[in-house]
Amino acid sequence: MASGSDRNPIIIGGLPSQVPDFDPEETQEWLDSLDAAVDERGRERARYLMLRLIERAREKRVAVPEMRSTDYVNTIATKDEPFFPGNEEIERKVLNATRWNAAVMVSRAQRPGIGVGGHIATFASSASLYDVGFNHFFRGKDQGDGGDQIFFQGHASPGVYARAYLLDRLSEGQLDAFRQEKSKAPDGLSSYPHPRLMPDFWEFPTVSMGLGPLGAIYQARMNRYMEARGIADTSKSHVWAYLGDGEMDEPESLGQLSIAAREGLDNLTFVVNCNLQRLDGPVRGNGKIMQELESQFRGAGWNVIKLVWDRSWDPLLAQDRDGILVNKLNTTPDGQFQTYATETGSYIREHFFGDDHRLRAMVENMTDDQILHLGRGGHDHKKIYAAYAAAKAHKGQPTVILAQTVKGWTLGPNFEGRNATHQMKKLTVEDLKGFRDRLHLPIPDKDLEDGLPPYYHPGRDSEEIQYMHDRRKGLGGYVPTRVVRAEPLKLPDDKAYAGAKKGSGQQKIATTMAFVRVLKDLMRDKEIGKRFVPIAPDEYRTFGMDAFFPSAKIYNPLGQQYESVDRELLLAYKESPTGQMLHDGITEAGCTASLIAAGSAYATHGEPLIPVYVFYSMFGFQRTGDQFWQMADQLARGFVLGATAGRTTLTGEGLQHADGHSQLLASTNPACVAYDPAYGYEIAHIVKDGLRRMYGENAEDIFYYMTVYNEPIQHPAEPADVDTEGILKGLHRVKPGEKGEHTAQILASGVAVPWAIEAQQILADEWNVKADVWSATSWNELRRDAVEIEEHNLLHPEEEQRVPYVTQKLQGAEGPKVAVSDWMRAVPDQIARWIPGTYQSLGADGFGFADTRGAARRFFHIDVQSIVLGVLTELAKEGKIDRSLLKQAIDRYQLLDVTAADAGEAGGDA
Repeated sequence: MASGSDRNPIIIGGLPSQVPDFDPEETQEWLDSLDAAVDERGRERARYLMLRLIERAREKRVAVPEMRSTDYVNTIATKDEPFFPGNEEIERKVLNATRWNAAVMVSRAQRPGIGVGGHIATFASSASLYDVGFNHFFRGKDQGDGGDQIFFQGHASPGVYARAYLLDRLSEGQLDAFRQEKSKAPDGLSSYPHPRLMPDFWEFPTVSMGLGPLGAIYQARMNRYMEARGIADTSKSHVWAYLGDGEMDEPESLGQLSIAAREGLDNLTFVVNCNLQRLDGPVRGNGKIMQELESQFRGAGWNVIKLVWDRSWDPLLAQDRDGILVNKLNTTPDGQFQTYATETGSYIREHFFGDDHRLRAMVENMTDDQILHLGRGGHDHKKIYAAYAAAKAHKGQPTVILAQTVKGWTLGPNFEGRNATHQMKKLTVEDLKGFRDRLHLPIPDKDLEDGLPPYYHPGRDSEEIQYMHDRRKGLGGYVPTRVVRAEPLKLPDDKAYAGAKKGSGQQKIATTMAFVRVLKDLMRDKEIGKRFVPIAPDEYRTFGMDAFFPSAKIYNPLGQQYESVDRELLLAYKESPTGQMLHDGITEAGCTASLIAAGSAYATHGEPLIPVYVFYSMFGFQRTGDQFWQMADQLARGFVLGATAGRTTLTGEGLQHADGHSQLLASTNPACVAYDPAYGYEIAHIVKDGLRRMYGENAEDIFYYMTVYNEPIQHPAEPADVDTEGILKGLHRVKPGEKGEHTAQILASGVAVPWAIEAQQILADEWNVKADVWSATSWNELRRDAVEIEEHNLLHPEEEQRVPYVTQKLQGAEGPKVAVSDWMRAVPDQIARWIPGTYQSLGADGFGFADTRGAARRFFHIDVQSIVLGVLTELAKEGKIDRSLLKQAIDRYQLLDVTAADAGEAGGDA
C-alpha cells in the first residue's frame, strides 16, 4: 500500500488568484511564448505543448489543476505499450470457442418447452476484456490465499460458464441446464452470479446493478483492513470489477468513489465496458459517456485509463499532425458511433471521413472493408493487456479502465450495436452460419440446420485447451471459484454473558446499551475478540459505543494526523491504522457493503470476521434492503442491529425516523434470523446462539437482525428457570398472572414488554383479570417454524401431523390472546393462524410523527391502557364480561384523547 506521501494531496490545485506575481517579466515571457506557438504553429500545436507541460508538472509534483477529461483516444500511447506475453493466435481461438458456446447456450435455453431466456450481447462485447484477465491477470486460490476477487458483470455470466466448459469445470449437460436450477438439479446453472445457488463457483452477486461497484470498493478496503489488523495477508489480492457504462447511472455505482481514492486503494481496478448502450438504447446518444465517466472518476481522485481504439487506428492517428482526426473523434456523439457500428464501410467513409479533405486523404488508400473494420479498443488483446498492466503497476490510486466495445460484437449484423440486442436471445440458422464463419469454427452446415446448434470443443488434448490450463496453473488456479477454508471459532463460555444476565438493577438502560455491554465483553475475549468488526454510519456516540474509541479505535489507514477536538475527554475520538471500528460516515450503503465484505471473509480469505453493524433501524432494511439480499446471496454472516427501533420510541424525530416495519421487511429475507428482544438476558442468549450458528461447528449461511431501542427501562435478572428454548424459538413467558377471575394472555415484543407487564397489573387490580405476559422475541421465527411444519404436513399426510412451536406453547394457555408491539400489526399478525383460541393484535400502523412517547402510543392505541382495553374487548367477545365495561374503560382512561396520555419516559439516546 502506498504511503501517504505517494498519494494525491488533499488539495490538488487551483488558480492562485490571491498570490502576487513576484516576477512579472518572466510571466510575460511565458505568455509570449504561448502566443507565438498559437500564431506560428496553430492552436492544436499550442494545446499539445500545454498538455505536455501539465504532464511534466505532475511528474515534478507541481500542484496544477487536474484535467477532467482528455482526448477521445487511448491513454496509453502505442510506443508505451508493453510486450504482450501471450500467444495471441491461440488466445483468439480460445476466445472464439468461448464466444460460440456462450451464445449457443443461451440460444438452446430458448428451445421449445423451455424458453427461459438469457443474455448474449453483453458478453459478446466484453469477451476480450475477460479473456485477457483470465489468461494473464486473475489470480486463483490454489496458493492458499484469497487470490483475486473478481466481480463479474452479471449479464456476462454465459461467457464465464462457456469458458468453464472448455476447461472441463462444467459439462455439456450443465450448459443445457442454464436457468433450470430445480428442474435440472443438481446440474442447473444460475442465471447470473449467485453464490447461494452455486456456492463452489460464484463468489460475488453482481446483477442488481450498482451493487457490484459498491461491493468491489469495500471489498478492496476490507482487504486492506484485514492486512492492517494482522488477520490475513491480502497483499497479493487485487479486486477487479467488471461493469457496464449504463450501470454507472445507478447512484451506488459512483456514490463511494471518494473513499477508494481517499484511502489509496491501488488494489482495485474497475473495468467499465463502454459499449455505449443501455438495455434498450444508447447510454448518451447526444453525448460521450466515456468522457463523462472520465471526468467523474478523475474528479473523485481515480487514475483513469481510456481504451478507445484498437491497433488498426494507430497508423491513422500517427498521421494526424494537425489534430483534425482527434477533433473528429472528440466531437462525434455516441449515438453516431453506434450508427457507424451497424453501417457499411462506404457509409463511414462518407459520413465520418468525408466532411474534411484532410480526413478523406487519410483513408484514400483504404478499402471500404478496411474502414469497416476500424475497431474499438475493448476487442484488442494487446491494448487490453497494456491497460491492465498499467492498472496493476499504478500506485496510490484506484484505477478505472474505460474500454469502448460494440454490444453484440461478432454476433452478426442483426445483433451488433442494435438497440434491441439486449433482449435478443435466439440465433437463426443464418445468424449461426455467419457467426461460425466470423469465428472460423469447423462446424458443418448440417449441424446448424438440424435441431439445436451444437457446442464446440476443440478437444481436451488440443493446443488451445492445454494453453488455457497452463495459464490458469501459472496464475494459481481456476476462477471463479469459491472456497471455504475457515475453521470453526473457539467461542466464549457463559462467563462472557454473565453481566447481561444480572440485569440492570435499579438503573434504567435501553436495550441498545444492553447489547453494547454484551459486545464490549465479547470484544475482550482472547480467542475471538479481535475478529469483531463494529460498523456504524456516523452514529457511534448515539448508540453508546464511544466507550470503544480508546481501546478499539477507528480504522484509518493514515492514522490520526490531527489533534482531536475532544482529546481531553476520556472517550476521545481516536483513529489508527490498526483500528478495529469502521466509521464509514453517513452512508448506510457503504456500511452495508463493509458488512458484506467482512461477513464473507471466512470464504474470501479463509479468516472469519464477525461484523456488527449498528444503525438507525429505519435506514436499514428500508434504505438498503437490496444489499441485504446481496448479503444473503453472498452467504455473508454477522450481526445487524436496528437501533432506535419502533414507531413511537424514537421520540421527537418524526415520520422518516419512525420504524414500525423493518421486522416485516426482514421477514422477507430467507437468510435473516430476526429478533425483537426486551431484556439484556434475552440478548445474551440470542447473541450466544448466533455465534454458535454462524461461527461454530456446522456453521450456517445466515445473518442475525436484532431491533433494539433507545428507551431506558429496568432489566430484570435472568430467572432461575429461564426458558432458553423459548427465547431462541421466539416465545417465552416472562411473568405469569397472579390473580383474577378471568384469564388472558398478552404477547409483547421489545419495548412493549414493560407496557404489557404494567397492563397486567391494572387488569388484575381494576378488572379482575389474570393475564400472563409473554415475550415474543421473534414473531418471524415463530412464523417460519409454523410454515415449515405446515408444508411438511401438506406433503406427508400419512405421517403424524406436526404442531408448530407457537401452537404448542400456547395450547394450554387459557383465555384470549392479545399481541402488542411498537410495530405495525402485520408483524404479530404473521402468527395469527397458528394461535389457539381468539387472537387480536395492536400495532402502530401508519406514518410515525414527532411527539412524546405517551402521546404517540395513545394515538396508535398501543399504550398500557389500550392493552387493557384490548384484553377486555376480547373477553367481551368470548362472553366472559359485559360489553358495557368497554365504554367504561375508554372513558376512565380517556383513550380517545391523545393529550390525556402520560408523556412517558423521556430521553435515552442509547
